[in-house]
Amino acid sequence: MNENNEYKTRAQEDEELEIDLMEYVRKLWKARRILLKAVGIGIIVGIIIAVSIPRQYTVKVTLSPESGKSSGGNLSGMAAMLGIGSMNLGSDADALNVTLFPDIVASTPFVLELFNTRVTTLDGNIDTTLVAYLSEQKAPWWNMIMGAPGAIIGGVKSLFSEDKEEDNTGMDPFHLTREQAMKVESLRRAITANVDKKTGITTVSVTLQDPLVTATITDTVVVKLQEYITAYRVSKAQQDCNYLEQLYKERQQEYYAAQQSYAAYMDANKGVILQSALTERERLQNEMNLAYQVYSQVATQLQVARAKVQEAKPVFAVVEPASVPLQPSGTSKKMILLGFVFLAVAGTSVWILFGRELFESLRKELNAPIE
Repeated sequence: MNENNEYKTRAQEDEELEIDLMEYVRKLWKARRILLKAVGIGIIVGIIIAVSIPRQYTVKVTLSPESGKSSGGNLSGMAAMLGIGSMNLGSDADALNVTLFPDIVASTPFVLELFNTRVTTLDGNIDTTLVAYLSEQKAPWWNMIMGAPGAIIGGVKSLFSEDKEEDNTGMDPFHLTREQAMKVESLRRAITANVDKKTGITTVSVTLQDPLVTATITDTVVVKLQEYITAYRVSKAQQDCNYLEQLYKERQQEYYAAQQSYAAYMDANKGVILQSALTERERLQNEMNLAYQVYSQVATQLQVARAKVQEAKPVFAVVEPASVPLQPSGTSKKMILLGFVFLAVAGTSVWILFGRELFESLRKELNAPIE
């Protein structure tokens, strides 16, 4: 009996659900003209939005940098061959590892270095610097509406201040103008770097409105990032090398001076057998030998330091180089159009099925007389 009752209950629920669905279909069919109007409105709005959004192109470059730790093995072997003994040749971990690449790319000094990069659009109509090209990029009309209050305020302020031509050649990261700060923020959003912490693979991505400009800036970003990391990694080793270069020249001059003094004394005292002369000759010879030993040691250390500078330079393997994109990135205009049509039909359907009745019931309750 219980099974029969459950079966009848399920059958009744299925029948009620089928009736409800058919009722919904009838309501939508009766309101088909409204739905067709909604489709038309969705198409119009979708076309306006799709046309207003400028095309953008994205270029990605994949880098595989070496590990942040310097081996120092080759230099240790070289030092042992030269008789220097055990030397600390950079076995410590590098403080600037690949996980900091995104922060470096987003830093204000790094972005400012890109401002004066020469760019040319694919059609050849624009040949200028990157900072000037940013002013040429298109923006949706709603951005102009939202930015109208700020533009009006800026225009009013300009009436009471002297017009100064913006100088982008010597920008100070500590004190940027409002226009420069806006362009820095725009580039910061356009340029990104993502790092896989497990493999160290770095992906540099640039999104701009011209394919050739995008590829050019992507390649420039990669080059400047390599230069930045190389300069950091080599700086300490280069300082040591510069110091040894100076020390080498000083010890060389001391050795040459001691050598000249010894040679001049020997020429002036040929055949002299006085003990005082022999003692002076021995002293000058010892000074010359000592100066040579110091000079020789510094020369050997200088060779190792020069090799250390070369070894400190990181190696970047470009897995995927930059190339001019053929297709724009982001959501296609067709998908934007279909999305607005779907939203219009879905919103109108919800209003027809539920919203209208709910609105009528609320209005009746509000207009009902108070007892």
